[in-house]
Amino acid sequence: MDLRKIKKLIEMLQESDLNEIEVKEGEESVRINRKKEVHISPAASQVSISAPVQQQSISSPTDEEELTPDLSSITSPMVGTFYRSPAPGKPAFVEIGQKVKVGDVVCIVEAMKMMNQVKSDVDGFVREIYIEDGQPVEFDQPLISIE
Repeated sequence: MDLRKIKKLIEMLQESDLNEIEVKEGEESVRINRKKEVHISPAASQVSISAPVQQQSISSPTDEEELTPDLSSITSPMVGTFYRSPAPGKPAFVEIGQKVKVGDVVCIVEAMKMMNQVKSDVDGFVREIYIEDGQPVEFDQPLISIE
């Protein structure tokens, strides 16, 4: 499809009350959408934190854990892929039983090839890691609990 035709379609969409237009010419097609979706994802820097190796327990949070007043849950800030370490073969950011402080990086969530650091918003000890490395996560899904 010719670039001039696409520009003309954009102008027509802007002048109308339509939110979206789709045009097909043979096997070629173009869809133009007015909706503005802004996703801001700061890139994660590669940080390595060494920690003693301990037995890991991966489980799902229960209602009892969610109601415990001294237990904080770090949740996913977006839909993406959960990573415990900054790169394959590198040590995990945190292990169960490890002490963390406010601002410590605890994991990475990758979204659209952007590595987004997830930081602790509380001081305490890592109690549970709910997601396995490389698994998909949803927005606001519990990732790690801190006691």
